[in-house]
Amino acid sequence: MFEKILIANRGEIACRVIRTARKMGIMTVAVYSDADRDARHVELADEAVHIGAAPSRESYLRMDRIIEACKQTGAQAVHPGYGFLSENEEFAKKVEEEGITFIGPKHYSIAAMGDKIASKKLAKQANVNTIPGWNDAIESADQAVKIAKDIGYPVMIKASAGGGGKGLRVAFNDKEAREGFDSCRNEARNSFGDDRVFIEKFVEEPRHIEIQVLGDSHGNVIYLNERECSIQRRHQKVIEEAPSPFISDKTRKAMGEQAVALAKAVKYESAGTVEFVVGKDESFYFLEMNTRLQVEHPVTEYITGLDLVELMIRVAAGQELPLTQAGVKKDGWAIECRINAEDPFRNFLPSTGRLVRFQPPKATDDVRIDTGVQEGGEIPMFYDSMIAKLIVHGKDRDEAIAKMREALNAFVIRGISSNIPFQAALLAHPKFVAGDFNTGFIAENYGKGFHPEDVPHADPDFLVAIAAYVNRRSLQRAAGISGQLHGHEFTVGEDFVAVVLDAEGDHKRIPVKVSDFQAVTGSSVVDVGGKRYEMCSNWHLGAARIRGTVNGKPFTAQVERGLPKNPMAIRVGHNGTRLDAMVLAPRAADLHALMPHKPPPDMSRYVLSPMPGLLVDVAVQPGQKVQAGERVAVIEAMKMENVLFAAADGVVAKVLAGKGESLVVDQPIVEFE
Repeated sequence: MFEKILIANRGEIACRVIRTARKMGIMTVAVYSDADRDARHVELADEAVHIGAAPSRESYLRMDRIIEACKQTGAQAVHPGYGFLSENEEFAKKVEEEGITFIGPKHYSIAAMGDKIASKKLAKQANVNTIPGWNDAIESADQAVKIAKDIGYPVMIKASAGGGGKGLRVAFNDKEAREGFDSCRNEARNSFGDDRVFIEKFVEEPRHIEIQVLGDSHGNVIYLNERECSIQRRHQKVIEEAPSPFISDKTRKAMGEQAVALAKAVKYESAGTVEFVVGKDESFYFLEMNTRLQVEHPVTEYITGLDLVELMIRVAAGQELPLTQAGVKKDGWAIECRINAEDPFRNFLPSTGRLVRFQPPKATDDVRIDTGVQEGGEIPMFYDSMIAKLIVHGKDRDEAIAKMREALNAFVIRGISSNIPFQAALLAHPKFVAGDFNTGFIAENYGKGFHPEDVPHADPDFLVAIAAYVNRRSLQRAAGISGQLHGHEFTVGEDFVAVVLDAEGDHKRIPVKVSDFQAVTGSSVVDVGGKRYEMCSNWHLGAARIRGTVNGKPFTAQVERGLPKNPMAIRVGHNGTRLDAMVLAPRAADLHALMPHKPPPDMSRYVLSPMPGLLVDVAVQPGQKVQAGERVAVIEAMKMENVLFAAADGVVAKVLAGKGESLVVDQPIVEFE
């Protein structure tokens, strides 16, 4: 067994590998860029080596520096994690040539499966079901259109070296095929240095189901059941679960056996994933093989009881698999939510910055948090948007969903936006709960974006009750401050009005009564418009999370006192729904009703940055006439380019930000006359 391994990665997966290595008694070496100098994986590892500047091409993609770090520290093996160099055959080969063990498949297996065109041909030879398509590199947009017509729309245009949703477009007509070919080619060239593109039939109402395989150097290969990964947004997975609520035991076995046949055909060693697209009739076709550990591997670990990282390390050290196919368990149900630094209410644009608060739910046997960040840390613009993975395990799917909703309620993130409200909405959607979905689920149900009204609460008055309760706890402290003038002490009444705030100024006023308040036990009775809530909690001022019971049932919610634009407001979050309210004395509420509403300033003449990021291009100049829909600027953040277009015809008055500038949210870039 190795004494020391180097992790050629960062963030959550680096921390994940370090955890298992420590359990196995193996020393770890972290590598880091300028942006990750104070990162959590650097802190957790036994040693750390600086390998370059913040952009990944100058650090985490530098093979020479990573190999040099191995030599410098005496690391005998390299775990590549996922992303970066994890599926780079050249890196695996160079590592092996230097006498260092690559904790992953052999370079020839990566080569065979990493090229999507070659892998489909190999899959056919191994009698694995494949999708109809054109499996050779396409030279021009005209050829792409002709091939697409021959296959029949819709088609999927994919970069041969693609991954992570990059270099992938779906086309429903000639125009989209032409544009998709050009976009895929450019994205592939920039992301992977390989601009080959191919086309295949797009299976409608498809499910994305993948089989986890595990092979060793002794010729043994097994499959560890399947993962359901159909809940995707723009080809990026959002929620994953194991097992799938859709496929039968017969289909599971057939898919597993084909995945094993493919792995054996390329002499696969280590953990890998064979991805299938599954039609509504349970027909399934090979999509691709990921020759690395997957982001969603924890759901498989929960239902099988295995540590995949440990098994990868043991296989790399030459050990035989400790179990056979018959020994693979399928125990209960596991769900994973990817918690990303993005604003779901701003079309999921990246949200970078400092984590002012980061308080995950408490880890238990059935709740797991995999993360590479900590409170006070920075979410940099140079890498992907993942903050953490939240994974739960239940005896069945309904219990797993309930545990996940409760865990999301307890997940506190401040300073940046996260997709937690969106995750909560997905988990509550009747079709998700019923297991009735496919890869088009998010596009179909949230095609016009995600809005606060998309997260209806089962009991909105409960949120008002929490706000009133928190307000009463706050007033109690004010009443107890010493040194008050005798006879003029601050007293707290029982009657209040909750003013539920609305952005348009159409505030709703709800009478609230808070009675039977017990400061020591934290119990109280809150009456909201005639509905009674008996509440009990040990919440204290300043805490972002409130736990307790309401009418005898446990609950977890989040509260924030004082908002940037309204220091008197209380923000309550529960099950993805957010409510902003002021809890006022009746007289104060009457006076507040007389206050004029101040609308936000008219910014329609400006093109604003919708997110923090790097301004990589400004396509207009002062005096230029611009038509609606014309490209104005390009912003880059978290490895994604976002193009800004003119909303209406106009003439450019001023360009307010320059190429190469770092922008903040809502910063004006261009002003029109």
